[in-house]
Amino acid sequence: MTTTLAQPAASDGAADSPLAMSRGAWWQVMKRAWAESSDDNIGLIAAGIAFYGFTTIVPLLASIVLIYGLVADTGTVVANIRALFGVLPDDAARLIGDQLATVVGTSEGKKGFGLVIALGIALYGGTKGASSVITGLNIAYEQRETRGFIALNLLAFGITAGAVVLGLTAALSTAAFALLDALIPGAPAIVLTAIRLSSYAVLALIAMTAAACLYRFGPNREKAKWAWLTPGSVAATLVWLAATLAFGFYVSRFGNYGATYGSLSAVIVLLTWLWLSAYVFLLGAELNSELERQTAADTTTGPDRPMGQRGAVVADTVVDGPAIAAAPTPATKPAGLRATSGQVAVATRLIGPRIGVPATMLTAGGLGALRRGSARNGVLLLTAGAILAWTTRPARPPRDA
Repeated sequence: MTTTLAQPAASDGAADSPLAMSRGAWWQVMKRAWAESSDDNIGLIAAGIAFYGFTTIVPLLASIVLIYGLVADTGTVVANIRALFGVLPDDAARLIGDQLATVVGTSEGKKGFGLVIALGIALYGGTKGASSVITGLNIAYEQRETRGFIALNLLAFGITAGAVVLGLTAALSTAAFALLDALIPGAPAIVLTAIRLSSYAVLALIAMTAAACLYRFGPNREKAKWAWLTPGSVAATLVWLAATLAFGFYVSRFGNYGATYGSLSAVIVLLTWLWLSAYVFLLGAELNSELERQTAADTTTGPDRPMGQRGAVVADTVVDGPAIAAAPTPATKPAGLRATSGQVAVATRLIGPRIGVPATMLTAGGLGALRRGSARNGVLLLTAGAILAWTTRPARPPRDA
């Protein structure tokens, strides 16, 4: 959607990087990004990503354990991977830890060709989550998916493999800083604090790199220059870290998920955190998208091309300017999709207290997917919402005799 706002300064209209834009232009970009996040229903999309991300956790853990186990013993693998999830709420971290223990137990003894087969199956199992991320990025960048089945699945497989590599890098970084901490036990407190802060900085850098790579290679468009991907990846990482810490504090101090969901409380906490993470990630994509709309300069890779020939909707349109008819992949939104966010809000208020907000989110996400023409995803989300609503229903009081 092209939003009409006050004409930006001439220098902003020809800016060759986000840093060359004025404060006023940045303010316009942020307002449009927030409005677009509502128009694109990224809350619903994030619910779908969270659902598929939840089903992807075990395959990703299995892949990391299988590879990491080649160079380290089981105890080291478990300790280092658990340390990565220390920032999560306790219930979510405990659930991932339990799954990790199960994965370690089933992966022991796999060597040679059996290891390759097990790793391939685990990676393939993680492609569903990657595919949902690709769909979300296409919506944020106003692109229509035209890549073939093979190309799309190869991309999803590559994203999954990249996630495993980044997970291994993060685990090894955690192990390296833990070893450094153990080598200097008598160091002053300020040195130990600096080591821990350095480990967090490295993990944040890994997260920024992962986000930027997804923004660049995920959408079905001509690749954007790195300069136009950095703001969204940095902002998404910083907001994600702050939101994760805030959510963990809320769950530990004020949240009473156990009273509502019982034994499913850990699952609900993890699903909610995954939804929050996906929402922030897509919000970063919306920011990058609106930054590209703010300038008439070519934001794509390769030699500069005139508007309409750049192979990306947001690079071929500008704020206040007409949409370029020659854009090769115009964005299309199904009729009635914009109304979905309002309907979801009403549904959450009406039935959320009865079946719980997570079940409402899954149900609304399924309805939204059906309206967009994605029958398979819609049915899966509706089924998950129904199961969650049934398992968390309040017990009926006994009838009087």
